[in-house]
Amino acid sequence: MQLTDYFSFVLALALVLALILGLAWAVKRFGLGGALARNLPSGSERRLSLVEVLTLDARRKLILIKRDDREHLLLLGVNNDIVIERVEPGETPGASA
Repeated sequence: MQLTDYFSFVLALALVLALILGLAWAVKRFGLGGALARNLPSGSERRLSLVEVLTLDARRKLILIKRDDREHLLLLGVNNDIVIERVEPGETPGASA
């Protein structure tokens, strides 16, 4: 094999990798893989959102999710998941009775 053969192989590999990265960017940028594939609403039509995640240790995480006007604080563990707090609409967080 000559040096030009190696150069053409490397150039072809670089071209294929650039095409893969370009396609991945386009799918992510235009949302072509997520909402269309699962038939989910996109953007402001979504009812569920992840507000914050706090990793406590290797086995547990605290997550704050928002559904409609309600927020839920969940403790996710390896074997169990616990709802710690629910905040109703119009109620301030941390002021539950």
